[in-house]
Amino acid sequence: MEKIVIVEDDVFLREEIQNILEKEGYFVECISSFDSIFEDIDTISPSLIILDLNLPNLSGFDMCRGLKVRGIGPILVLTSRNQLKDELHALDLGADDYLTKPCHPKRLIARIQKLIHLYSNLNVVLDAGDFQLDENANILYAGKNFVLLTDNEGIIMKALVKAAPSVVKKEEFFRLLWGSSDYVDENILQVNMTRLRKTLEKAGLFNRIRTVRGVGYQLTGGDSK
Repeated sequence: MEKIVIVEDDVFLREEIQNILEKEGYFVECISSFDSIFEDIDTISPSLIILDLNLPNLSGFDMCRGLKVRGIGPILVLTSRNQLKDELHALDLGADDYLTKPCHPKRLIARIQKLIHLYSNLNVVLDAGDFQLDENANILYAGKNFVLLTDNEGIIMKALVKAAPSVVKKEEFFRLLWGSSDYVDENILQVNMTRLRKTLEKAGLFNRIRTVRGVGYQLTGGDSK
């Protein structure tokens, strides 16, 4: 299921957009706190971001620039600003599309579908130094070796590579893999990590995932053979 993040401080409009998208089958997360907005969106790893320009504490233009610098997107700006200079400025900062309010729901859905389709056909490669990870195809390349990761392995590796050298907490893996930590046996995560380690060894990558007892997991330099 495609995940969409809505960055909008108008509660009523935010809920209206959320209802429209959920009826179309999208999983929707709304940002209501703007204190750690970049980190919050990055952990969600959305398929698309709907961004208002008039935000508290942070300009939507700065938000757009910050998201693009972090490689997060695509970004669809949905704003009441109808001046051409605002649209051109947003596009110059990295916005992928620009719509003004009020916007017909069918137009919004059509633009969302187009952007998600375009981005799904792009190869997004994360570079970890001695190996690379194709996010969309879930293929890990290490020198002349490559391995195809399962969906869960791809999710775990993406989180580890993006966070490196920081530790990814167990609770974050629970959320990414199963939606929450409720009713999830920690042994299931350990089994997934064991399988991933064996997969990495097939590509010649040894001791790359370190267990931080009681906290989570960390991508390390390890050994290559």
